[in-house]
Amino acid sequence: GDARVRSQTGVLSERRGSYPFIDFRLLNNTTLSGEIGTKKKVKRLLSFQRYFHASRLLRGIVPQASLYLLDEDYLGQARHMLSKVGMWDFDIFLFDRLTNGNSLVTLLCHLFNVHGLIHHFQLDMVTLHRFLVMVQEDYHSQNPYHNAVHAADVTQAMHCYLREPKLANFLTPSDIMLGLLAAAAHDVDHPGVNQPFLIKTKHHLASLYQNVSVLENHHWRSTIGMLRESRLLAHLPKEVTKDIEQQLGSLILATDINRQNEFLIRLKSHLDNQDLRLEDAQDRHFMLQIALKCADICNPCRLWDLSKQWSERVCEEFYRQGDLEQKFELEISPLCNQQKDTIPSIQIGFMTYIVEPLFERWAQFTGDTPLSENMLNHLRRNKAKWRSLLYKQHSSSRSNDHSGQVTGSQEQTLNDEETP
Repeated sequence: GDARVRSQTGVLSERRGSYPFIDFRLLNNTTLSGEIGTKKKVKRLLSFQRYFHASRLLRGIVPQASLYLLDEDYLGQARHMLSKVGMWDFDIFLFDRLTNGNSLVTLLCHLFNVHGLIHHFQLDMVTLHRFLVMVQEDYHSQNPYHNAVHAADVTQAMHCYLREPKLANFLTPSDIMLGLLAAAAHDVDHPGVNQPFLIKTKHHLASLYQNVSVLENHHWRSTIGMLRESRLLAHLPKEVTKDIEQQLGSLILATDINRQNEFLIRLKSHLDNQDLRLEDAQDRHFMLQIALKCADICNPCRLWDLSKQWSERVCEEFYRQGDLEQKFELEISPLCNQQKDTIPSIQIGFMTYIVEPLFERWAQFTGDTPLSENMLNHLRRNKAKWRSLLYKQHSSSRSNDHSGQVTGSQEQTLNDEETP
């Protein structure tokens, strides 16, 4: 049946349990059946340990006895990290370990408190926690990259951007809540494969959203479904909840990488004309979209040790898709061929053509604040390290070549990667 649910507000949402499960065992039979996408009913078992741990941590309670794997040292370290959540060197991998894999829930509850959103919107803490658990559990932990830790990392980055003076001086509580919610849920229920894969395998979501921003639409509608199921905003007037749902969609849909140039051109125009008026809700919303786009792809701007981990994770996810495509005799997608697409070459291209143009414009907007300068410095250093690793790979390849000659494809790759 249709995975959509229409409410009185008229916005379509997706029921939980309708996530884009891909049964790759059926791919061999696609020529006969003509269908690939299947729906899998997922039985979600909420972890009592995680719930118990998070609730005690958020209330500042340290357990008197070790009832589970976490002990007082872990709780103390997690609290200490939360006190520095606005620092750009925040290690989300460490935080996830300290919170027993509960980084997204713990982080969001803390940030909602820090920004005064619970008081302002009169949110029920138990209901908020229930909603955030839904979001966290709807990320797929088996994904190397698009998982709840990535969502927590993007949320922490978004928190940093919301504190930039140029933006913070104009933000309303609604803006802040929308920014944090969109960051937390922007990739919810991600299947670990990209949109072209869903389209060429005729997945039901590709048909549902007519091959346009398929994943982003699914993330948005799934978020709406969870908001309604949890009744987090049920006490607010219907026109307010309708506006929140629509703006969440606008933010999450902005993360579609296919719309990168659209946003860059618009941002450049605003900055060149100096016509951004952040007193205007429309202009504030646009800059929230830009902030979320930055947070979503900020990995190359992190410290090298963190950035490298994210790079390896996203490439592992690409390679998994490529292996599946090869196994089932599908055309291997760009960047997904482990034999041809190396991690350094992928990252250099990503930084050059996607990350640098966006973050240079963001720095122009913020006015070269310490955070923006820090991010750009990390970006340049990380790119130089990937170039060095790429050079070593090609040097090793040449030394192993009996002819001692660089192949045409290798030479072209080197030339391409040096193109600004």
